[in-house]
Amino acid sequence: MNRSSDKPPPGKNGYQYREQYGVVVICKDAAHQERVYWQLLRLGLQLKVVVV
Repeated sequence: MNRSSDKPPPGKNGYQYREQYGVVVICKDAAHQERVYWQLLRLGLQLKVVVV
């Protein structure tokens, strides 16, 4: 949906879905994850840390 008038109405609880795009970096361990996190943060990127 490209135009704001094409957006679906919010759900019953008021939640309005919005697309987000991301990239997953596969790290070899927690220490590597931390190094990558700080490197990307220094680049000014908005980050979320996950463990799966």
